[in-house]
Amino acid sequence: MASRKGRTMSDRLRVGVVGAGLIAQVMHLHYLNEMGTRFEIAAVCDVVPQAARACAERYGAGAAFTDWGEMISAHPLDAVLVLTSGSHAPAAIAAAEAGLHVLVEKPMCFSVAEGQAMIAAAERAGVRLMVAYPKRYDPAYARFREEVAAVAGARMMRVTTFESPFQPYVAHYRLPPAPPVPDEAAGALRAQAEASISGAIGEGASEFERRVYHLVLLDTLVHELNTVRGVLGEPDRLDHVDLRDGSLTVMLRFGDLPVAIHWIDLPGIARYSMEFALYGPDRRVTLSFPSPFLRSAPATVVVEAGEAGTARSWRTEEITSYESAFQRELVAFHEWVTGGAAPPTPGADGLADVALCQAIIECHRSKAPVDHPSRPGAGTSPRRPAHSTTSED
Repeated sequence: MASRKGRTMSDRLRVGVVGAGLIAQVMHLHYLNEMGTRFEIAAVCDVVPQAARACAERYGAGAAFTDWGEMISAHPLDAVLVLTSGSHAPAAIAAAEAGLHVLVEKPMCFSVAEGQAMIAAAERAGVRLMVAYPKRYDPAYARFREEVAAVAGARMMRVTTFESPFQPYVAHYRLPPAPPVPDEAAGALRAQAEASISGAIGEGASEFERRVYHLVLLDTLVHELNTVRGVLGEPDRLDHVDLRDGSLTVMLRFGDLPVAIHWIDLPGIARYSMEFALYGPDRRVTLSFPSPFLRSAPATVVVEAGEAGTARSWRTEEITSYESAFQRELVAFHEWVTGGAAPPTPGADGLADVALCQAIIECHRSKAPVDHPSRPGAGTSPRRPAHSTTSED
């Protein structure tokens, strides 16, 4: 497989990590280091110099940077992991243009236009662009899909997430101190994020819409949206949206199957929960995820069934694996880059989630359904008629 300037890579990828924040330290750097036969952590970049240096020293990286542009242009790399907060479009596009493969944390970017530019840059350069959605690589997710496929006449899917403070889930990790972001860098990052949000939902978006779009839809709900799409395909319609401070409800339709997604922020209790449940006339299947900050904590699949016309019923609870979904997604990226099969979450898959987030804001504003809401451009028209549709899948 060729990389920058046509150089032939070995199977051990030299990676540069952009962003040394919490998810990088708790998950990505940890597993990259564990998989030393697949990855070499060649460089670490963060706008906080102390964070970049501390992570470079801990994981044996050859260099530490505060400017990802300098790292991409000056350091010998095969791939870049973009793990920062905010839109990943600028760093991802620059890396692709330099001939480097790219893995970006979710969300891939803040707008459909940014996502399309990222995909185009990767295609022009002939490099891989993948979005990190660990739930799609969890063995329990694969089991859930199998069980869902066996349900005849499904009547509804319900998704419920109870958000909770993350600090109790990371306090046991040995992490270096986190100095504040320098004022100048923080201001530049805020300005970039605001511009990206305006590009997605308009300059006239209210502060409430901007906050929900950024901190709820893009930062958290993309996981739920992506997982549902992975199981059911693309939604035919976004029927209803209810946005409030501290809660959100989205109603989607996949053919005749309604899907209700509920997100509730519960800051007073450290009991994170994310549950996907499909209901059929004689069978219920539930997939439950623990906090994403816990290494190797297993997701569970529960199947409930019974005998019609009798009191007999039964319930099975399955732990499929203790493998880390974060590690499995890194393996999938490595295999794709070195000539293997494409992963479930390439750039186009992440783009559909961003389109769906934009459509949710449009539905909230217009109080009207949006047809094919995960299709790029679906959430940009002023209003759509409320007529029935059929699936294209």
